[in-house]
Amino acid sequence: PFSSCARRKMNLKSERRGIHVDQSELLCKKGCGYYGNPAWQGFCSKCWREEYHKARQKQIQEDWELAERLQREEEEAYASSQSTQGAQSLTFSKFEEKKTNEKTRKVTTVKKFFTASSRAGAKKAEIQEAKAPSPSIHRQASIETDRVSKEFIEFIRTYQKPGQDIYKQCKLFLDTMNHKRDLSIEEQSECAQDFYQNVADRLQTRWKVPPEKVEKAMDEVEKYIMTRQYKYVFCPETTDDEKKDLAVQKRIRALHWVTPQMLCVPVSEEIPEVSDMVVKAITDIIEMDSKRVPRDKLACITKCSKHIFNAIKITKNEPASADDFLPTLIYIVLKGNPPRLQSNIQYITRFCNPSRLMTGEDGYYFTNLCCAVAFIEKLDAQSLNLSQEDFDRFMTGQTSPKKQESDSFSPDVCLGVKQMCKSLDLLSQLNERQERIVSEAKKLEKDLIDWTDGVTKEVEDIVEKYPLEIKPKSQALAAIDSENVENDKLPPPLQPQVYAG
Repeated sequence: PFSSCARRKMNLKSERRGIHVDQSELLCKKGCGYYGNPAWQGFCSKCWREEYHKARQKQIQEDWELAERLQREEEEAYASSQSTQGAQSLTFSKFEEKKTNEKTRKVTTVKKFFTASSRAGAKKAEIQEAKAPSPSIHRQASIETDRVSKEFIEFIRTYQKPGQDIYKQCKLFLDTMNHKRDLSIEEQSECAQDFYQNVADRLQTRWKVPPEKVEKAMDEVEKYIMTRQYKYVFCPETTDDEKKDLAVQKRIRALHWVTPQMLCVPVSEEIPEVSDMVVKAITDIIEMDSKRVPRDKLACITKCSKHIFNAIKITKNEPASADDFLPTLIYIVLKGNPPRLQSNIQYITRFCNPSRLMTGEDGYYFTNLCCAVAFIEKLDAQSLNLSQEDFDRFMTGQTSPKKQESDSFSPDVCLGVKQMCKSLDLLSQLNERQERIVSEAKKLEKDLIDWTDGVTKEVEDIVEKYPLEIKPKSQALAAIDSENVENDKLPPPLQPQVYAG
């Protein structure tokens, strides 16, 4: 409230200006007798605190009632979704939207009490909370996912009402898939294929969209859906895709010795332009693993195949045929050894738009890639016109096919490649010499063993034919100067005599 001194100053200023001031207009609105403050809407400080606490308690009570009502609605919605799972409709989508708005409003209202008391700060916090969704409702998305989502929204705006319907169907499908994480990958694949078919039929029958626009819309739908579902459905832990990837990778590494001549590949890498085409084809097939959308993975396969056709055309000076394309594709796969090859093939088969796989050049090239992988898995000596012995030696790494001589290289080949081939030739010669030495050493060891056994047998035969007779030892002769008792009759020994002379 104003002090008496302040009131007197206010009255004096008013009287000087000729303004009559009614003292009742300065009193508190509540009638407590104190003077009110215009900054507090005409209340005194005590009455303003009481009104503020009453309004705050009322707001808290309303928020608690809202929270309890939302909890009951959420439990009822969960019970109804469990009883009628799979029968999702637009009503559930509206309920989800309503629940999201109510929760956002609740969080905004409650957080106002913990912010600064100024009206500007509270209003700013309210706006920020309204813009920022609750982390419990929306999962934090990656940069690529955000970019794809923005592109999808910009695209469907061009379709107007059909675009709004597409967006609602996509959001409903994503929510349904989030509740079906425990399903097998085959069942999730069926759900995705049914969704593609339903959206395409909806655009054609209900909205009368032209076929070319339907195809373009389905490509964008697939891009938006599979970008958000990629980490859940690509090479899941419930499948043996990773095991198949390791088996194929190990198999391709064991077949590193296969040459273009063995596969009858009509491509000459001595031509610089053809060599560049081969490098680009290998790069494209390896790049397939970095894509998230099945259509983008198919695009990598298509680009790889077109580079192969161009390489064959340049080498033969005529258009390539299917008989030339498949062996070359097998050679490119063996040379590139793409990562997670089986997982990418399974991912495209399960979640790609079926119309793209069944028609067009993408489906044709993808079928050839599947055939190439199947051929590599079953590759044997007969397929390469080799003997089984040579095939086994090549597979075990004991030897390798003879490499191209360095003298036959074109002048454009770099020195590093020539030196590498010389080193490989030298290693091959050393390997042959080592094998020859080991073979001769084993033969010498066998000859020594046979000779020892032969000599032992001959000695045994001789001993058996001419046995040895061992006689007893004869009596030892007596020494000359020993006492001979048996020869007493011998004359006595001569004695020396001395003659005087």
